[in-house]
Amino acid sequence: MMDASTAPTTGLVLTGGGARAAYQVGVLKAVAQIRRESVHAPGNPFPVITGTSAGAINAAALACRADDFDRAVDMLCRVWENFTAEQVYRSDSFGVIRTGARWLTMMSIGWVIARWRRARPRSLLDNSPLQALLKRLVDMDRMRHLMQAGHLRALAVTASSYGSGLHVTFYDAVTDIVPWTRSQRLAVRDRIGVPHLLASSAIPFVFPAVALDIDGHIEYCGDGSMRQAAPISPAVHLGGERILIVGAGRMHEPPGVRAGSSEYPNLAQIAGHALSNIFLDALAVDVERLKRINATLALLTPEQRAATSLKPIEVLVIAPSERLDDIAAKHLGSLPLPIRAMLRGVGVQGQGDDARGAALASYLLFEAPYTRELMALGMTDTHARRAEVEAFFGWGRPPSQTALAPAATEDALRAS
Repeated sequence: MMDASTAPTTGLVLTGGGARAAYQVGVLKAVAQIRRESVHAPGNPFPVITGTSAGAINAAALACRADDFDRAVDMLCRVWENFTAEQVYRSDSFGVIRTGARWLTMMSIGWVIARWRRARPRSLLDNSPLQALLKRLVDMDRMRHLMQAGHLRALAVTASSYGSGLHVTFYDAVTDIVPWTRSQRLAVRDRIGVPHLLASSAIPFVFPAVALDIDGHIEYCGDGSMRQAAPISPAVHLGGERILIVGAGRMHEPPGVRAGSSEYPNLAQIAGHALSNIFLDALAVDVERLKRINATLALLTPEQRAATSLKPIEVLVIAPSERLDDIAAKHLGSLPLPIRAMLRGVGVQGQGDDARGAALASYLLFEAPYTRELMALGMTDTHARRAEVEAFFGWGRPPSQTALAPAATEDALRAS
């Protein structure tokens, strides 16, 4: 077991994905269980926490309770185990008519009614209920007190500006960290609040953009997964030396040919494919980039490594072992009737193996039967890699369990 004073700073990266973020909570629940059953250092296991989209909400909830990791995870579990869509967006008939029906009408006969500004909906769904949930779920003033008390070093959430096209990371930290700027990426030190979380989780087209102050001027921002070329980068800039990354989709497809369809794709299928590109692809690319940097640094002499600003970052990636689209297809009937009717209008139909457009629905299925299954999958996937989790954190098992604990191999760690 590593001593707390010498252990590297651990960062947590929670990616986006709407309702798919329930998987993250299952992973965190399993990590908390493994931690309790291990000989571990006290305190918050994640001094640096970063999140995007729905992952930003989970990240903020953890940061606000950084003095008690187990309690924080228990709270997240209660929320996600009992989710209903109406806690996130208006799912009643009137609410859907005001947003979704108008939005679809604008797409079909918008040239007729575009002159009437009041008829211009801003999004497919009205997520005002989410704002009320966030006000109960997060207490950012408490988070800042916890930072001052030493329980947390930094929190970062990301959003994307529709005006400038920049990908913006908003962060708050104990120490003076110089904001970083890269091509099409900008970091802004700010007092993170509910508006930042709403902006970060504003799925394009589905939820409305949110006005945020960026360096003294207002810009409307949407989901942080858009144009997110380097999702791991904020955790590294904020001091993470080893990073646990929790994905919201499979990192690699299994070998073999996946059955396709000869039918022309409907709008829901195209939208689901586009969202998967936004939420899932950048992470795999960034992980591969980090592994290449680590491999290159390993070839350098100690003197050469000292001369470069780059440093090796240990990373452990836990991502779903099953396709979340397929799981969503089993639970389409859980959505409220007005939402099902609206989604049917863009091509979400059927259920199970006969479902079409399930990828789009997988981001909107904030219903307990679906979120519970994702949480269970997150727990199963994490416990299956328990040895890697223990090796990553430097946690040891009590002597009575040592004989039963398989050692994590170097190959297993590299595969993460």
